[in-house]
Order: sequence, then structure tokens, then C-alpha cells
Amino acid sequence: MSDERPGHDIPDGRGRIGLHRTGLDLIGNPDVRVRDVEVTSDGWHVLRRTTLDYRGRDGQWSTQTRETYDRGNGATVLLYDPVARTLLLSRQFRFPAYVNGHPDGMLVESAAGLLDGDSPEEAIRREAAEELGVRIGQLTHLFDLYMSPGSVTERVHFYAAPYVSADIEGGGGLAEEGEEIEAVVVPYDKALGMVADGRIADGKTVVLIQWAALNLFG
Repeated sequence: MSDERPGHDIPDGRGRIGLHRTGLDLIGNPDVRVRDVEVTSDGWHVLRRTTLDYRGRDGQWSTQTRETYDRGNGATVLLYDPVARTLLLSRQFRFPAYVNGHPDGMLVESAAGLLDGDSPEEAIRREAAEELGVRIGQLTHLFDLYMSPGSVTERVHFYAAPYVSADIEGGGGLAEEGEEIEAVVVPYDKALGMVADGRIADGKTVVLIQWAALNLFG
């Protein structure tokens, strides 16, 4: 019986191999030695179980196991109208939020998406056009954040860009991916209230609105 495994030695459902090698070549932290990486789920994204040696502050080494969920990196953008003092956001159904206590799973969010092989700037221009029908002109990079570093590898690249309502055309997401995305124009002052009372509960969007409070509309 062959011990070849999809994603390891033979292609998985997306044609990938060598998924079990991620992390084996890390040398940036002398207190960490990666011993073994196992792919435990190789669906659209990848779940790995990594065994590593970690040297604590007392100088003693211990062997630990960590699971990491790798869905690639992403990008998000705060679209704002500086004259009307409004934000252009999206509203869509998010099952993970719905199954974890959100009343209806309909989240108000900033435009966002995975890079899918593009640069962060290219990706967020693509996502803004697909989701909200906005062709971004001037784009300002803000920062890059790990949103759930305890288990998810994703790093999100944050941007801000002005928009003009007259230039919006199309949007709604990709039907072939089952997306039904509604564009929502929210006055900035109302958005602050929606963060405070929980109507905006998406982490990346809250970060961007707080950035706007400090840098745009303060």
C-alpha cells in the first residue's frame, strides 16, 4: 500500500504538492526548531500540524505542536468620500459569524479579498471593482496586520482610497462563486455608532474606521 499523500508527494485536488515543507526552512528565531510538518486537511485552504522545539526563557527546550490554517494573504480597503463624509462598505452573509452567535450572519464590511497570486494593490483594486463597482484611483497603503495569529497564518494588507458615487458601476460580487454582495453607503458618524453598538462587528472594518477617526475625519 502506497504511503504517498495528497499535498505531500502527489498533487492534491488543486494540483499542489510539497505542502508539508512549509516552515521547515525557517531560521529567523534561534529559539525555534521546526521538526516536522503534516498536512491534515488539503481542501481549498490548508490545515497543517507542525511539531517544533521551543527554547523558553529559562533556556530549556520543549517539544510543542501547533496547528495552522493557511488560506493565503489578503487585502482590504476603506473607501471614503471626504466631501460627503461617507464610507462605502459591503453587506453580505458570513456563515462562520452566523454559526458563532451573530444574529443573522449579515456582516457590514470593508471591501476585501485574498491575493490569489496578485500583488496586494492589484488584489484590492480587483476586489473593490468586483464587490462594489469602484475603480480605485489614488490608493494609500496603511499597514499590514496578522488578524488571528494564534492559528491563522493570513496577513492582511490595509489600504484607504477616496471614491466618487458617480463613478460606481456594477459590483455585487461574482455569481459563479455564490457571492451576493450589497453596497452600503454609511455616514462616517453613523459608522462610529455602529461599531459602538455592535452593528459593525468585522475586525478589519473596525480597525479601518478607527484609523479614519484618527486620520481622516477627526
